Amino acid sequence: MDDIAFLDGTAQADLVRRKEVKPIELVDAAIERIERLNPTLNAVVTPMYEEARRVASGPLSDGPFAGVPYLLKDLGAEYAGARLAEGSALLGDYVSDHDTELVVRLKRAGLIVLGKTNTPEFGLLPTTEPRLFGPTRNPWDAGRTAGGSSGGSGAAVAAAMVPMAHGNDGGGSIRIPASCCGVFGLKPTRARTPLGPDLAEDWHGLVIGHALTRSVRDSAVLLDATSGPDLGDPYWAPPPERPFIEEVGADPGHLRIAFTTDAGAGVPVHPDCVAAVKDAAALCADLGHDVVEVSPALDQELITQSVINLICASTTAQVDYWARRCGRTPTADLLEPYTWALYQAGRQRLASEYILGVHDLQRLSRDVARFFLDHDVWLTPTLAEPPPPLGSFDPAPGNPLQGLTRSAVFMPFTPICNITGQPAMSVPLYWNGEGLPVGAHFVGRFGDEATLFRLATQLEQARPWADRRPPISAVR
Repeated sequence: MDDIAFLDGTAQADLVRRKEVKPIELVDAAIERIERLNPTLNAVVTPMYEEARRVASGPLSDGPFAGVPYLLKDLGAEYAGARLAEGSALLGDYVSDHDTELVVRLKRAGLIVLGKTNTPEFGLLPTTEPRLFGPTRNPWDAGRTAGGSSGGSGAAVAAAMVPMAHGNDGGGSIRIPASCCGVFGLKPTRARTPLGPDLAEDWHGLVIGHALTRSVRDSAVLLDATSGPDLGDPYWAPPPERPFIEEVGADPGHLRIAFTTDAGAGVPVHPDCVAAVKDAAALCADLGHDVVEVSPALDQELITQSVINLICASTTAQVDYWARRCGRTPTADLLEPYTWALYQAGRQRLASEYILGVHDLQRLSRDVARFFLDHDVWLTPTLAEPPPPLGSFDPAPGNPLQGLTRSAVFMPFTPICNITGQPAMSVPLYWNGEGLPVGAHFVGRFGDEATLFRLATQLEQARPWADRRPPISAVR
C-alpha cells in the first residue's frame, strides 16, 4: 500500500474501478499513513476516520475518483457533522450542519474525506502556524514552513498521506504551499468553482477554491468535477471549450512566454528563485516556445495600499461573520495578535477607502489584460525565497502586524493573479542545493486554464517530479 500511496488519484481510482483494491483498503491505508506521519508534520487537525470508513463501506458514486481518499482544508469548506475551526478559537466547537457546494461536488466525484487540514487563523498568513493547532512542518525539512494558507494540505500531499487535497487561494494560498512542498498547485480563474451556499464571493472576488495534487491530470479531472456556477452566483467564469482533462497531453502549440525575476518595489528575490525561473524559461525554450524577458508595468505602491485596505476590511467582515454565526463576541483573547490587529485596522477604514481600493485594483486588472494581448503565458518565481524557517512570520515585539510586512517580501508574485482573477499554477520543476523545492509560477489569460494544463503536461513529461519523495513521507 505504500507503493500505491505515491500513485495519483486517477491511478488509485482506476485500481478501484478494476476491483484490484477496495475503497476501504485505500482509506485504511491512508489513515495509517496519517497516524504515522502526523505527529511529525501536524498536517491533519480534525480526523474524520469513522465517517470515511462508513462512506468507503457503502455504495459509491460513479464519479471519476470513486473510492479515493481526500482531505479538506479547515477553511471555507463545510462538511455536515464535522467540526470547522478555520484555525481560530473564535469558532469554539462549531460543527457544520450542511455541506458547502464544493464539498457536494467533491462527494459526487467519489472522493472520500478523511479529515480537515491545518491552516493559519482565517488563512491570513502564508505560513501554517496557528496558535490553536500549532505549526505544520515541511516534509522536506521539518524546521521549515509548509507554506500557507493551505499548508496542511500541501504537506499531506507531498508526504503521500493522500494523492490530493483541497485548498483555496486568496493571495497565493494554493500556489505558496505547492512551491514549498514540491507539488502541483493550480489557482483557477475567478468564480470557476463555487463558494456557496453561504458566500457569493470572498475577499471581493480574490478567493477561489481548488486543490493541491501530485499530478497535472488529477488537477484537470478534479476541476472538471467541481467547476461551474452554482444557483444564485453573482457571476461565473467563461465556460471552457471542452473538458479540462482533454487539454492534458494536448499540443500547446508555439506559445509566447514572457518571464521576469524582478519583484519590483525593491523586493529582493533569492538566487534560488531566480535560478528556478531561468531554468523553467530555458526548458520552455527547449520545448519550442518563444521566451522573452518582459513583464507588465505595475504600480506596486498602489497595489500594496489597495490590497492592505481590502485585507483589513475583509478580515473585519470575516471575524464579524463568524462571531454572528457562533453567537460570540470577538475579543483579543479569542484571536491571535495579528488577526486582532487587522480586525481593529479594518474597523477604522472608511467604506470609501475600500471602494476606491477596489476601483484601483480593477483598473490594474485591465492593464495586465492588455499585456496578455501579446503574450500567452507569464512566468515568474512563485515565491521570493525558498521555504523559510518556522517562526519567520511571528509578530515582532510591539508590532503585531509584522507578518503583513514579512508576507509582502515573501510572496510578491502570487497576489496579482487574485486581483486580476487570472488562472495561475506553481509547478515543481526545481530543487535547490539544500534539497528544498522551489516552484515556477505560470500565469494564463483570464478563463484560459486550458493553455496552462497543456503547458503543465508538457513540463511534467519533460521534467517529471512524481518520483521525488521527501524525507518525511509514506516511504517506511
